[in-house]
Amino acid sequence: MKMQKFTIADASLERSPGQEADIRVGNLVDERHGGPITIGYGRYAPGQSLTETMAVDDVMIVLEGRLSVSTEAGTVSAGPGEIVYMPKGETVTIRSHEEGALTAYITYPHWRPAHA
Repeated sequence: MKMQKFTIADASLERSPGQEADIRVGNLVDERHGGPITIGYGRYAPGQSLTETMAVDDVMIVLEGRLSVSTEAGTVSAGPGEIVYMPKGETVTIRSHEEGALTAYITYPHWRPAHA
């Protein structure tokens, strides 16, 4: 794979697999491209929530809006320009605030095969 630049317009956002919430994700780089990581964008509608045990290490960068991420250890809120790291094995609840949120994410290894 060669160097590339991406924008949100490059992502085909689809409902996040296995989730009831209105959360959409779009991978731009994943296992189909031969690299070791997944890179993409996520869009959280206002007031959405999901709980999952992380199958991969996940880094989420908030681009717009606000999110709260809760674990047994506590809750962090993140807004534009802030990064949340969610390690593999951690059970997290991600909640979007009233304005929703746009995020970019990077996972290692790829999250799609880990959820299969």
